[in-house]
Parts: sequence; C-alpha cells; structure tokens
Amino acid sequence: MNAFQPSKPPLQPPVKPTRTAPRPKKHLHQRSYQIMALETSAKITVNLVIITAAVSALSQLIPYHWLQQDKLREIRTEVKLMQGRVDNLRTEFSRNFDPSQANSIRQEQSYRFAPSQLPVVLINPDTKGTERSNSTP
Repeated sequence: MNAFQPSKPPLQPPVKPTRTAPRPKKHLHQRSYQIMALETSAKITVNLVIITAAVSALSQLIPYHWLQQDKLREIRTEVKLMQGRVDNLRTEFSRNFDPSQANSIRQEQSYRFAPSQLPVVLINPDTKGTERSNSTP
C-alpha cells in the first residue's frame, strides 16, 4: 500500500497543425479603410444636416424671442404704473372707511364746516387791485 507508484509521464501539449496559406491581408485592410471612410463621411453628412436644421430653427426663434422680451418689458412697465395706482386707491379706500377721518372727508366733499369753525377764504391781492381799477370810472 505504501509502495511506490510509478510516476505519470508529463503531459505534452497537442501538436499544432501546420499553417495553411495566409489570407491576403492587404486587401482586407484596404477594404476596412474604405468602409471606415464611408462610415465617417456618412456621420459627417448627418451631422451637417443636423447643424443646418439647428441653425435654421435658431434663426427663426431669435426674432420671436426678442419680440417676446419687448412685450414682457412693456407689460412690466404697465404693471409698475398700475401698482402705483392701486396703492393710491388702497390708501384712499382705507381713508374713506376710517371712522376717525369721517368728519374731514365730509368737509372736503361738501365744503361744509362745523359751527365752531370759520371758513378762511384767500384772495389774491393782485386780482383785487385790478378789479377796483376796472370798476371805477
């Protein structure tokens, strides 16, 4: 059982068959270059068509964009004007409905004064002098 076993002979690689006649590589390289040139020219053509379409679209969209920007500026200007008007109307509205301002508003709108107040009428002295000179013979 513990006897020596005969060693196995080393495995030898299989014998390669002899080469057959090589293909003409020059013809294959030339054909692959032609295919690559054709593929590259097709890619360039497609890219040029895409670039042309993009430039055409941009040339049509840029004037439209400028027009929209002008309209937007005009609308923003109108909004600023209307915002000032709205602010004035709001202050006037809040003043009109303020109970503490009721007497002063009534006096402004009807030109009536409280019995304790005397109306003050301002007369321009220049017009008073011209009226006297015109009225005296």
